[in-house]
Amino acid sequence: MVGQQQTVLPLLAEREFGLSGYTFIFTYVVAFGVTKAAANYVAGTWSDRYGRKPVLIIGWLFALPVPLMLIWAPSWGWVVAANVLLGINQGLTWSTTVIMKIDLVGPRQRGLAMGLNEAAGYGAVAVTSLAAGYLAAQYGLRPAPFLLGVSYTALALGLSTLAVRETRDHARAEAAGHLPRADGRHDHLHSELNSRHVFTQTSFREPALSSASQAGLVNNLNFGLSWGLFPLLFASAGLSVDRIAVLFSLYPAVWGFGQLFTGALSDRWGRKHLITAGMLTQATALAVIALADTFALWALGATLLGAGTAMVYPTLLATIGDVAHPAWRGRAVGIYRVWRDLGYAVGALMGGVVADLWELRTAVWVASAISVISALVVAIKMYETHHRPTTSSAPEGASDG
Repeated sequence: MVGQQQTVLPLLAEREFGLSGYTFIFTYVVAFGVTKAAANYVAGTWSDRYGRKPVLIIGWLFALPVPLMLIWAPSWGWVVAANVLLGINQGLTWSTTVIMKIDLVGPRQRGLAMGLNEAAGYGAVAVTSLAAGYLAAQYGLRPAPFLLGVSYTALALGLSTLAVRETRDHARAEAAGHLPRADGRHDHLHSELNSRHVFTQTSFREPALSSASQAGLVNNLNFGLSWGLFPLLFASAGLSVDRIAVLFSLYPAVWGFGQLFTGALSDRWGRKHLITAGMLTQATALAVIALADTFALWALGATLLGAGTAMVYPTLLATIGDVAHPAWRGRAVGIYRVWRDLGYAVGALMGGVVADLWELRTAVWVASAISVISALVVAIKMYETHHRPTTSSAPEGASDG
C-alpha cells in the first residue's frame, strides 16, 4: 500500500497539481507519519485490551478507500486525506502483526521473527515501487499504479478475516511463566505498570527502550525524507520515471531482503552493536547520495541505505520485545512505533524546509549528520538486551527481559 505511491506521488504533485514548494509537496508524508504514529499507540493499547485480530481487521477496513481517492483526487487535499487513512491503516495493521509475531516466537528468536516480518513488508514496498513506476511510465501517473492498491486491500482484508488466528493467549502464557533476568537489570519493570508508566519508560527513562525509540525515529526520518525528496532529486538530473523507480526500489529491496539475515544475526551477536553500525551505515549512504550525480552512484547510495536500515529495523523491535514485560508488551511496541513513525513527519518537514531554504542535497547532508548523532546515543546509552540463559536447562522465560 505504501509502495504504490512512493515513486508516483511526488511526480504527481509537480506535474498534475502544479506544486513547486518542497515543504508543501511533503505534506502527504507528514499526514501519513502523524496519523500512523497515533494509530500505533491505539493499536498497542487495543491489542492488549481486546486482542490482536480485531485490531488487524479494523485497520484493513480503513485502507479500502485509499487507492480510489488517489485515482480520483481532484485536488492535493484529497491526496493528503488519503494518506491520513493510509496512516491509520498502517499503524493498526503493522503494529498488530509485529505484536503477534513476538507473541508466537518466544524470547530466543525475536530477531528472526522481526526480520521475517519486516522483510515481507519492505520487500513488498520494493516490488510495488518498481511495479508502480513501470505502470506510470507505460500508462501514465493515474489510474494504473493505484489499481495495485485495490487488489492488495481486498487480499489483505480476506486473509485477516479468514486465515489469521488470535495470539494474545500466547503472551498471557508467557507472562504466567515469566522470570526476571539473573542480573536484576529489569527488576523495576514489573507486570503492573499502567499506560502512563509504560509511556515514560519506553520514551525517556529506561535506557534501552528510550535509545531504541530515538534510533527508530531517526531511521524513519531518513525514510520520510527519501520518500518525498529522492524522486525529485533524481528527476532534477533528468532521469526517467522508470529509472527513478529502479533507484527508489533498491532501498526497500535491500532493506527487505537484508532483514532475513540481520534479525537472526541479532539473536546470535546481540542488538546494540548491530544498531550502532546500522545507523553509521545509513549516515555514510546519505553522504554518498548527497555527493552523487549519476545513476550508478545513486544506486550505490540506495543500496547502502537499505543495508544500514536492515541492520537496524528488526533489531530495534527485538530490543523492545527483550525488555518489555509480556503483560504490557503490546503497549510498549505501540509507543516505540509512535516515536519511530513520527520520523516520517519529522523527515518530510525537515527535508522540505531545508530544501526550500537551501537545496535538496543540503537536506540529505543534514539527515546524514543526524544519523551519526543517533548512532552515538545508542553506543553510549544502550546496554545489550539479548540476555541468554547461562544453562540450556534454564526456563525459556529466563532469557526474557
